[in-house]
Amino acid sequence: MEITTEMIKQLRAATNAPMLDCRKALQEADGNFDKAVDWLREKGMATAAKRADRDASNGVVELYTHGGGRVGVMVEINCETDFVARNEQFRKLAHEIALQIAASAPKYIVAEEIPASEIEHESEIARVRAKEEGKPENILPKIVEGRIEKFKDEVCLLRQTYIRDESITIEKLILQNVAAIGENIIVRRFQRWELGESINN
Repeated sequence: MEITTEMIKQLRAATNAPMLDCRKALQEADGNFDKAVDWLREKGMATAAKRADRDASNGVVELYTHGGGRVGVMVEINCETDFVARNEQFRKLAHEIALQIAASAPKYIVAEEIPASEIEHESEIARVRAKEEGKPENILPKIVEGRIEKFKDEVCLLRQTYIRDESITIEKLILQNVAAIGENIIVRRFQRWELGESINN
């Protein structure tokens, strides 16, 4: 199929990818727009993964309040250069991540931060629950493992489903932005406060 300039322009408008990459994606996808978008996203993810070890010490501290001041979030998002730190797309991403934290109340950024004692505690709860549900002894470890993975999906920011698009996680959202912006982006730290919660939470 012939790849026209118009097709390339449309793909570029939809993905922000460079013209040459758009042409290559359309060639690889035999002119199919959706497949070309997927090809670019996959390529972007691979490129984003390569950037993950680059130093990110610039960025922004995003502040967000919700519900007339009932919930407050402060999150530090880092990138590699001051230029990107001022970039509108980067700022929008920081805002989206602050919104996610306000709405979904994660406790950690990644699963590796969860203390072993908390995992053990959750495993025990899952084991007891499975037994009470009458599950056979031989499948208990599998059930516990599945529930622990679900627990990690709930409490870890990067594993959470993005509130605006349930087909992707926050990690994927960040990788898409890394691919589009061209710099490593990391969530350094965050804090979430809710009116009236105890200081120990």
